[in-house]
Order: sequence, then structure tokens, then C-alpha cells
Amino acid sequence: MVFSLDFVWPHGARELCPCSCWLQAYHLPGRIQNRIDVTRIVRFCHHISVAVVLVLLVLDGKPVRAQTVDLELVLAVDASGSVDDREYALQLGGIAQGFRDPEVRRAIRQGSEGRIAVNLLTWAEHQVPKDSTGWHVIAGDSDAERFAQLVEGLPRSQNGGTGLGEGIAAAIRAFAGSSYSSLRQVIDVSGDGKETPAREFVVLLPQARAMANANNVMINGLAILNEDPGLLVYYRDNVRLGPGSFVISASDYTDFAEAMRRKLLREIENRPKLSLMEAVE
Repeated sequence: MVFSLDFVWPHGARELCPCSCWLQAYHLPGRIQNRIDVTRIVRFCHHISVAVVLVLLVLDGKPVRAQTVDLELVLAVDASGSVDDREYALQLGGIAQGFRDPEVRRAIRQGSEGRIAVNLLTWAEHQVPKDSTGWHVIAGDSDAERFAQLVEGLPRSQNGGTGLGEGIAAAIRAFAGSSYSSLRQVIDVSGDGKETPAREFVVLLPQARAMANANNVMINGLAILNEDPGLLVYYRDNVRLGPGSFVISASDYTDFAEAMRRKLLREIENRPKLSLMEAVE
């Protein structure tokens, strides 16, 4: 059974124990009790005390302050069945190339905070959990290069249907899990097809856009027109959301890198076009 053991502390050891606790132990032979490492007990009690203090600070309404950035950006990349491995690699390579672009890096540095937070997410089938790089702060050339290398090497596990709504919903949830603070949260959706019908109850585009609207999240689009020349209009009418939002196009995956570079510049610099006629390019 468990009982309180009257422990004979070495000189000064009880004062070192911040918990001033009594040793609790199972009934063990005396020869084992004598081998108990008092230093480890004291160290353990110290760690417990530190943990209690941290918990009390959180409960007292004093959490660690979020780091402020100019922009929180989720890059939501199509990895559905219409995208072959070569096209998937061209998308990731185009994004990496964008973060290596001197103009894009300059735009990041020239923001009021001089840094942005970026998270790349791949989406496909509605019900399949999405893959993500997690959040990364880009504040200088070395940060941008590390992120570019991470994106280039991101393995593919997504495939199947074109679950646009679930992809956007996952991006919105990523903002909820961010440890950063910003005035702008933007989802950058790229893809080559329209949302496919779902067999089960899932978040579809109308619900995802409603979620984004309720959370003040902007959605921009990059429509890849190799399979559907009408996708540009579809993205304009069914994907993009928010004042200043826009859609641009790439005629094929080989044009993706340049389109992504222009898109990143426009999102980072935050210079919306003045004419509504320029909402689609």
C-alpha cells in the first residue's frame, strides 16, 4: 500500500525542495529505500514547481504574446487526381522559386513588421486529412531559402477528388492554430479543376467561403487552365472572397511559377487594384 515515509533529509536538502513535499513511496525493503537519490527528488520537485507557475500564469490570463507579422498566408495547393506527379512538382517548384525571387524577398522586408508567416497545405479528396508544412516566419533571405527547400521536398500523399471546400476549410483551421498575429489572413488557392461532388457530408465551397467570411479571411485564386479554359471565371465567381481579392491564371503548369511570383508580390505588398475590371487577370 501507499503511505508517507518519514524520510531523513541530508543537511539543507529539505530547504532546496520548493514543494516541501514528503516522499511518497510504495512499501519497499529498507535496503532499496536507502538508495533513493535525494538530488533527483529535489530536481523533480523543482520541475513540478516551475510547471505549476506556468499553468498559473496562463490561468491568470497572461499567455505569451503572439508574434506580430505583416501577413499570415496559407498556400493551398491542388494535389487531386487531375494533377500528375510532374504537375505537382511544377507547383511546388514554382512556389519555391517565388520565395527565391529578389522582388518577393524585398517586398517582405519592406513591410511594417518586415516579416510574414507562411504555411503550405496540399489538398485533394474531400475526406482525406490535408498535408501541411506548418507555419514558418519569413523575415530574411535565409528564412525564405529554408522554406523554399522545405516546399520543394514536400512528399505527396494526397490524391483523388477535387475537394476545394475542404481544402479551404483546412486552411481556415490553420489560422486558428497559428501563434502569430496580423491584420491580414489570406488563403492562396491554386488548382486546375472545379469542385467534384462529394459522396458524404463534407464542407463544400459555399460553406467554406462562409467560414472565411465569418473569420475575415481573404481568398485569392490561381486558376490553371490546361484542362478547363473556363476555370478562371469559376474561380472568380465561386472561390475568391473579400475586398481586394483577385484571381490570376496560368495557361499551363509551365507558366505556374511566373503566375505565382506575381501573385505573391500582390499579396505581400497589399496593393489592391483600383478597378473592379482587374479582379480577374
